Amino acid sequence: MNATAAMPENFPALVLNADFRPLSYYPLSLWSWQETVKAVFLDRVNIVSEYDRCVRSASFEMRLPSVVSLKTYVKPALYPAFTRFNVFLRDRFQCQYCGRKDELTFDHVIPRSRGGQTRWDNVVAACSPCNLAKGGDMPHASGMMPRQMPYRPTVFELHRNGRMFPPNYLHESWFDYLYWDSELEP
Repeated sequence: MNATAAMPENFPALVLNADFRPLSYYPLSLWSWQETVKAVFLDRVNIVSEYDRCVRSASFEMRLPSVVSLKTYVKPALYPAFTRFNVFLRDRFQCQYCGRKDELTFDHVIPRSRGGQTRWDNVVAACSPCNLAKGGDMPHASGMMPRQMPYRPTVFELHRNGRMFPPNYLHESWFDYLYWDSELEP
C-alpha cells in the first residue's frame, strides 16, 4: 500500500438510510472518515462494515467504518432540486437532439427570448453545436425536436439513472448495498 492510499482521508464511508438503501446514488452518499467517526460518537449511525485501517488517540483506538446506516429513517424528497447537473442526469448525460455525450450545456426548448422559462419542463441537455444550431428558434422552426420532451423527474428516476454511472472507486464492502447495472458489478 502506498503512502497516499494509507491516509485516513482516503477511507470514506458509504452512508445508508435506516432501511439500508444509500441516501443517494449520484452523487454517491459518502462521508469523510471524520464525519463518520463524529456520527458514531454522537450515536446517530450504526457501523455496518469497517476498513482494516484504525485511527488512534492516546486513550482510544477505532477501526474506520466503511459502511454506516442512519439510526433514524430520513424520508427522501419526492422531487429533486432543479439544477444543471440534475438535468444532465435526467437526460443521461446525452444531448437530446443528437445523442452526443460531450460539450453538454442546457437548452431552453421554448427559448427564453420567446417567453420560455428555466424549469424542468422546458430545459434539456444539449451539446454546444446543437444548442448553437437551434439558437433562439422554436423546435418546429429549427427542425430540432428533443428525443425526449423535458419533464420533472422524481428522485427515484434520478437514482435509477445515477446507477448507470458508477463512481471510479467502489470499496468491496459497499457492493451489497449498491445496485449498478449488472455488467458493471465486479
